[in-house]
Amino acid sequence: MAKDQKYRIEVEDDKGLWHDERGADGAPLLFDNEGAARAKLAELYPVLVKMEGYGGGKRTRVIRVLVDEDDWPKRTGS
Repeated sequence: MAKDQKYRIEVEDDKGLWHDERGADGAPLLFDNEGAARAKLAELYPVLVKMEGYGGGKRTRVIRVLVDEDDWPKRTGS
């Protein structure tokens, strides 16, 4: 697992669309480890997280943010 791995929280709305949980600045909340992301998810949506344990459907998730190829440093020369 890469050192710079990040995780984010997503919540499903009533229409079945997934949305990032965002901070006060409007940017998606990013976490350095999955445990911290899951703890924040449980803090923000305690009822939804508990319901999922009883088969109430999946309405929340923590996902790993993948590095985009365009974000990689460009190689110069070969």
